[in-house]
Amino acid sequence: MAVSVTLPALGESVTEGTVTRWLKAEGERVEADEPLLEVSTDKVDTEIPAPASGVLASIKVAEDETVEVGAELAIIDDGSGAPAAESAPAQSEAPAEEAPAQPEPAAAPAQEAPQQEAPAAPAGGAQGTDVVLPALGESVTEGTVTRWLKEVGEEVAEDEPLLEVSTDKVDTEIPAPTAGTLLEILVGEDETAEVGAKLAVIGQKGAAPAQAEAPAAPAPAQEAPKQEAPKQEAPAPAPQAPTTPAPQAVTTPAPDPVPAAPAPAPAAAPVTPAPAAGEADAAYVTPLVRKLAQESGVNLGSVKGTGVGGRIRKQDVIAAAEAAKQQAAPAAAAAPAASKAPAIEASPLRGQTVKMPRMRKVIGDNMMKALHGQAQLTSVVEVDITKIMRMRNKAKDAFAQREGVKLSPMPFFVKAAVQALKAHPVVNARINEDEGTITYFDTENVGIAVDAEKGLMTPVIKGAGDLNIAGIARKTAELAGKVRTNKISPDDMSGATFTISNTGSRGALFDTVIVPPNQVGILGIGATVKRPVVVDHPELGETIAVRHMTYLALSYDHRLVDGADAARYLTTVKQILEAGEFETEIGL
Repeated sequence: MAVSVTLPALGESVTEGTVTRWLKAEGERVEADEPLLEVSTDKVDTEIPAPASGVLASIKVAEDETVEVGAELAIIDDGSGAPAAESAPAQSEAPAEEAPAQPEPAAAPAQEAPQQEAPAAPAGGAQGTDVVLPALGESVTEGTVTRWLKEVGEEVAEDEPLLEVSTDKVDTEIPAPTAGTLLEILVGEDETAEVGAKLAVIGQKGAAPAQAEAPAAPAPAQEAPKQEAPKQEAPAPAPQAPTTPAPQAVTTPAPDPVPAAPAPAPAAAPVTPAPAAGEADAAYVTPLVRKLAQESGVNLGSVKGTGVGGRIRKQDVIAAAEAAKQQAAPAAAAAPAASKAPAIEASPLRGQTVKMPRMRKVIGDNMMKALHGQAQLTSVVEVDITKIMRMRNKAKDAFAQREGVKLSPMPFFVKAAVQALKAHPVVNARINEDEGTITYFDTENVGIAVDAEKGLMTPVIKGAGDLNIAGIARKTAELAGKVRTNKISPDDMSGATFTISNTGSRGALFDTVIVPPNQVGILGIGATVKRPVVVDHPELGETIAVRHMTYLALSYDHRLVDGADAARYLTTVKQILEAGEFETEIGL
């Protein structure tokens, strides 16, 4: 059945979106709720999840194309694999039924033995559903099994992740096509198979008990020779036709010439000499693992494999690379003690011309609109926050345990800023140019600038004036986490009446920040530094002491806010911070 993927509503004022990147290609397997594509709007970039599990049959909207809300983006086929899974066991059952009827003639065994053993190797005498390597992309023809998530004999549920496969384009999980018991594993870890190759066999839930009842039936004596008969047929033709063992040895390792010994081991699930046979092939390394080792600078001779028969897996190379980094770090830190300058590496962007990201273009358009539409000015004050820093250091451990978030200096600045907005509404206002009016807001919705990988984003703390320090800290952490994990929604980004930007988080003393559109003020917080300051002590008089100092820069629209208004607002914020009366709010 085909499932349509449409562009969902991404906010009240959002009517269209631009497809910036497809995370899956046509023909690839997708799981329900797995990120399928990225969409950009004039407010936010977000990921669109897959509405159902299946294969991405077709992509209707290409990258960089813009469509309206509700438009069809792609089609997922969620039922294409079912018929193929049912037809495979039907073919494997046919030779199983003919096997007991053909051993009766005496002259036939020499010719029929290889024909019967060839299908028996992949089927292993077990009736069930074959797990095959699906198509993982148009140009992908093979994949390497990196890890089995289930063992032989374990129960698996339908669509439950069964194994992990790596290709030259992507690493993915292969789900179980049906529920039942994992009867056989035909392709071991770090082995490469072509698309469509059989990886394992899953028996129906009633198949395992049927095999268990066979030895307990009243005819165990008859079944024993039937099982021994194939074992005797292999050596029986050996004296008559010495060439028959050769095709047996050649047919099993056909997919992989090197692991010839471990190939027959999975054919008989109960037998466990596969690891022992694989020890002889421990030196064999898949191209994927070898390439990863070269890129990571790992010597494969020094890596102990944890795969089947001691083979080196991708995880072993990654672990060895991490261990090497940890050993090199202390040595590097101890040796060049004389040089304190940071190691500066050349950026890969040097000398390149790339397409401007949509988010960067949206930010630029908004900033130009704000600068051209407002008369902007910046005022700066210096604030002593020594009391707040000492208070924070005393309360941060208990605060984190009680509230579940870290206590940074940021909530103190937000609290002081919104308290001052209540006394100075001219800074918390909007100019309605079309109507020629001014709106003074009765709520403080504060935008918090967050430095994200795609660019600066400003989620909004709604009703910040009604929150205490703990509430502001929790909301700030929640919104910042949504931005950095690309889970932010357009509603989280809209409705700000005032903005705060912590430009000092990267070391800047202060910045002339730009007022966002439809606002008249933005407060920039500079870096907090220790430096000597003249302090008026009640007993010592004027003295010099080391204090925690920071700059607060208020940029404002001079069409509404005068310099005196800005100075009065900054002075109020400064007084609140230097008084530092937040003990009850942080539990002191």
